[in-house]
Amino acid sequence: MNRLIVISNRVSAPTDSNSGAQGGLAVALSAALRENGGIWFGWSGEVTDKFDGHINFQRSAGVTSATIDLEAQDLEEYYNGYANRTLWPLFHYRIDLAEYEREFAGGYQRVNDRFADTVRPLIEGDDVVWIQDYHMFPLGEKLRERGCGNRIGFFLHIPWPPRRLLNTLPEAAELAKKMFAYDVIGFHTQEWLESFFDFAEKDLGATIHENGMVELGDRRVLALADPIGIDAKEFVEGANSPTARLAFRQMRDSAVGRDVIIGVDRLDYSKGLEERFRGYERFLDKHPEERKEVFLLQIAPPSRGTVESYQKIRSALEGLAGKINGAYADVDWVPIRYVNQGYPRDQLAGIYRAARVGLVTPLRDGMNLVAKEYVAAQDPDDPGVLVLSRFAGAAAQLGEGAVLINPYSAEEMSDAIVTALRMGREERIRRWRLMMDNVEKEDVIWWRKRFTDALMEEQTPAPLPEISPAAT
Repeated sequence: MNRLIVISNRVSAPTDSNSGAQGGLAVALSAALRENGGIWFGWSGEVTDKFDGHINFQRSAGVTSATIDLEAQDLEEYYNGYANRTLWPLFHYRIDLAEYEREFAGGYQRVNDRFADTVRPLIEGDDVVWIQDYHMFPLGEKLRERGCGNRIGFFLHIPWPPRRLLNTLPEAAELAKKMFAYDVIGFHTQEWLESFFDFAEKDLGATIHENGMVELGDRRVLALADPIGIDAKEFVEGANSPTARLAFRQMRDSAVGRDVIIGVDRLDYSKGLEERFRGYERFLDKHPEERKEVFLLQIAPPSRGTVESYQKIRSALEGLAGKINGAYADVDWVPIRYVNQGYPRDQLAGIYRAARVGLVTPLRDGMNLVAKEYVAAQDPDDPGVLVLSRFAGAAAQLGEGAVLINPYSAEEMSDAIVTALRMGREERIRRWRLMMDNVEKEDVIWWRKRFTDALMEEQTPAPLPEISPAAT
């Protein structure tokens, strides 16, 4: 059996005392590592004065992790810089926020070199390597340069932007060419996959085959759409746990008979939180009869607090929440409860179940697992309604059951909230069942197995035709 080497920016291997706070991706990768053996390699989250390549090994809950510390300059240029101030906004269609600095690009390449130098001695002959996300586009190529002939896969957890947007990135073609160091690359949706095909064909001169194979020079890579899910069985069990039941009762008690509208998002401009607040404000303005009958609970744990654009969105949301509450609140009712902290997943499951409406309205998202968690947490006999952005990756799977909206339209959001609040029980059950069938069928284990099956399937490429140097 092939060992699996998982490489990601941060390592989220489980602990023996895990209390339900582990995310869906970590659950899937941990399960794969327990099944196949291997190592989860990445940054420790710690900063060192001087990088020395020291690896900290740990084993917990059947998973071996190997982590390294990075220098403060690495953190600033690679993580805060190129990954989160250049690639993240660009790949989420926010070219107005993308910053292009040579120091950022240099730090990004340097850290990927450090990852390659450190992890390469850990990779044995029959190991299969699975690299995660936009922090490490060049890592496959760097491993090849160090003599790694193993099967290497790459999965992108954010959108792949249209070619005209991607071309605003200096050296966009060079970044895309690095994808051809991999054997298999995965995207969450057909849309992101087709955007990659379009760039590869028109800007790199690659040949696209019907089976998803993409040829460029002497390299051939399999590209596939493979939407990630949640551990549906585990999440349903969590929604019925004592912790979840207590959270449900506390939420219902605090609502004092009002309907709860919930949003749960990392504090990020891609999540459309300002637009959500404005859509909710439109709802309050246009439907005064609904005031004091509902409230919006927005849970938004902070992230990337050292990046200026994230500081701005936090300030903007605090101001907007205060403005709406100031305009509409009464002595016994506040329209928005805005909370800047995270909660364990079992507690969240209980809060989800207490909410009549789930608002998942990102401006652009690779998938968005909150949508699937909200569905899985519902009471089958009295489920809530999911209001979902058509620009979330999850819309491709849950669109038949959700109320789809354009998150840029406050009017559409207002109308969708009214529709959700007034929807009858039979229609809510019908829509929920459509979504839950997908959540259960295409869960996180399905996602992981689909990708690793393709990656571990040893293929002997047919001889490739010569292509002109101009095309590469």
